[in-house]
Amino acid sequence: MKTLDTLDWISIVLYFIVLLGIAVWVIRKKKDNTEDYFLAGRNVGWFVVGASIFASNIGSEHVVGLAGAGASNKLPMLIYEIHAWVVLLLGWVFLPFYARSGVFTMPEFLEKRFDARSRWVLSVFSILAYVLTKISVTIYAGGVVVSALLGIDFWTGAIATVVLTGIYTVLGGMRAVVYTETLQAVLLIIGAAVLTIIGLDKVGGWQSMVDTVTPEYLNMWRPPTDPDFPWPSLVISSTIVGIWYWCTDQYIVQRALTAKNIKEGRRGTIFGAVMKLMPVFLFLIPGVIALALKMRGELHWDSPDEAFPILMSNLLPSGLRGLVAAGLLAALMSSLASVFNSCSTLFTVDIYKKLRPNTPEKKLVRTGQIATVITVIIGVIWIPIMANISGVLYEYLQSVQSYIAPPITAVFLLGIFHKRINSHGAFATLIVGIFVAALRIVLELIKGSLNPEGFLFKMGDMNFLTFGAWFFLFCILFAVAVSLLTPAPSQEKVVNLTFGTITDEEKSKNKASYNWKDVIVSIVVVAIVISVMVFFNGD
Repeated sequence: MKTLDTLDWISIVLYFIVLLGIAVWVIRKKKDNTEDYFLAGRNVGWFVVGASIFASNIGSEHVVGLAGAGASNKLPMLIYEIHAWVVLLLGWVFLPFYARSGVFTMPEFLEKRFDARSRWVLSVFSILAYVLTKISVTIYAGGVVVSALLGIDFWTGAIATVVLTGIYTVLGGMRAVVYTETLQAVLLIIGAAVLTIIGLDKVGGWQSMVDTVTPEYLNMWRPPTDPDFPWPSLVISSTIVGIWYWCTDQYIVQRALTAKNIKEGRRGTIFGAVMKLMPVFLFLIPGVIALALKMRGELHWDSPDEAFPILMSNLLPSGLRGLVAAGLLAALMSSLASVFNSCSTLFTVDIYKKLRPNTPEKKLVRTGQIATVITVIIGVIWIPIMANISGVLYEYLQSVQSYIAPPITAVFLLGIFHKRINSHGAFATLIVGIFVAALRIVLELIKGSLNPEGFLFKMGDMNFLTFGAWFFLFCILFAVAVSLLTPAPSQEKVVNLTFGTITDEEKSKNKASYNWKDVIVSIVVVAIVISVMVFFNGD
């Protein structure tokens, strides 16, 4: 493993000077009110919205984890990376409802559609989910990247990046997050593209790589009997997680809500979907290249999660290596910054402001800053526990999301598509969903001490994708049953918030917010997704 040289360090320092300049510029422009701090004043254009959606998603846990999946025979995980079509659902289906309701947060939308109980549950549940899936995973990936690149120990690397990111997020709020993310997205794409091209050249081209790892290795579709990735469960569970993550999660939707209007917001999601097509080629393929080089004895790494940083440090020339290292650190920081800001938004707007409605705007911003600091500390504490759940980082992320997503996805989908679903159905589904998700995580950790013939062992040992699919069906049926057994919701809870109740005025407004170019680009994105699915079939 090559360490960074003087030229690399010059690249990294220059990058951080530019980043610091953007952060200072933003901090000087910001106002001390909640709309500016949490939603960048709702005045962001489509390019920045799309780049921010992409950069929020592509953190170092993606770069490290997806390359790790490529290097460890977990190619079916690729399905989570071709969710560009789900990003389109956010812009075309969900965003108009969110924009019409004028909300800051997703729990706030549930209050408008259902009641305050659902808002409370989703607020607390979302913050817990961020700690379990986003903060700890991102900090862990950051530690792997920084220790591999800079030759320092894991914990020093992890905590240094957290502190640095925390400072500009706390001071600059959402505006600092979206503008620094735009720069980070561009840098990471260029760096990873160069690494992929140099890597393919080093391995002797695509065909040579395929011959080394064998064509079967590049098959993302395993039979329904496969113990790890049965394809029917993979398709269903990944879609459920995708809708939760891209269409109902504060972390991503908050970017679309920063847009000037619905037109810019939708265009931002379309641009985000176009960019979402890239990770397959930029991050997964380098993992496969790293594996091919290892099989030939030209590269060595102990854990698949080290594949990307080691490939990068060994193949890239001096200077460029530093720039891509900066891009990896940027990815880590953009993910952390996004989740820090989302956590502080949820806590401040949905919990603190509800308990103390007369709090001045300036104090609300201060509360958000304190909430960020506390969330970081909890995330760091969770890392050692996380290491026990799954071997490969990316698989850990998807398995926990498969337990968290079903109840939230069910409530949002039914809330928008079925006007008969009421507050009792939504609240009961969220409560039962949290309980079942927590039970599954605990059973997975302790299954070794359970009776192999018992129900609890089977529940803890069931394939995580199959569990997610059945769990989602249960949540849908449960929500419908509870709603039908209790009174129908009032008109104010459904008009303009569900399909079939949108007024003619709102329909015409929505129609005016897009044109044929938006439709064509969206169709092309879906066509590319289908092509990737067909290409990675092992033939």
